[in-house]
Amino acid sequence: MRILVLVAACAALTGCMTAGETVSFKASNPQQQALMRDGQPALVSRQKSSLVLVRPASRQLQANGRPVFVVGINNLGRQPVEFRVGQVEAVQHAAGSDFEMKIVTYEMLVQEEKNRQVAAALLTGVAAGANAYGASRAGHGTYTTPSGRTGSFYSPTAAAIAQGNAAAQNDAMISGTIEAGQRNMAVLEQAVIKDNTLLPGEWYGGQLHLAPPTDQAGAQKSYTVVITVGSDRHVIDVAQGAPGRDRSNLIDIAELG
Repeated sequence: MRILVLVAACAALTGCMTAGETVSFKASNPQQQALMRDGQPALVSRQKSSLVLVRPASRQLQANGRPVFVVGINNLGRQPVEFRVGQVEAVQHAAGSDFEMKIVTYEMLVQEEKNRQVAAALLTGVAAGANAYGASRAGHGTYTTPSGRTGSFYSPTAAAIAQGNAAAQNDAMISGTIEAGQRNMAVLEQAVIKDNTLLPGEWYGGQLHLAPPTDQAGAQKSYTVVITVGSDRHVIDVAQGAPGRDRSNLIDIAELG
């Protein structure tokens, strides 16, 4: 049940991503199997005391954006095992060299969201100030008589209506900004993978965010993600590129064995 909730939360967090590229996985040893899960590529890696299931968080990744994967971890042993995000490694392979891809942690994502909320609050404040200023000028007007005489007038009723409307609009804008920030924080808390001790038989999982791989002038990008669970190291080979590339290494199955 927790894994299903995580997948739903992950989809909510990444659903706004622009379509661009897809990923595929290649089994790097006999303890791995590349397969399809609900129409999406996935990879199962089994080691002595743990099993790791990896799949992309969305059907297509944003070109030049952060790759986001949903990672599920199962403790197969009889003792608790530790998972630490700080031990996850990612390396891009390009032009015969390896380049580190930074892991974007939950704490980093929270700080980004806080920065976004500050920027949103400033923009909301500017809009609210403009509303309030416009309302303060309401009720004032000018007139011209048939004889050509001009003058000015003030309508307290029109001013009160305008100011009431502006206050309601400002309250709605401010409330909307606060609520959006709270929702985003809640999704991050629920969806993003964090440090965790897995008890025997326990499943744990969430989103793993990576720094964008370096663009290869439209060519396929290749990188490796190493997920350490206790003393097990799960090496995940990923290919990322435009849709339609060969995925002959994938096996379509209905259920895991």
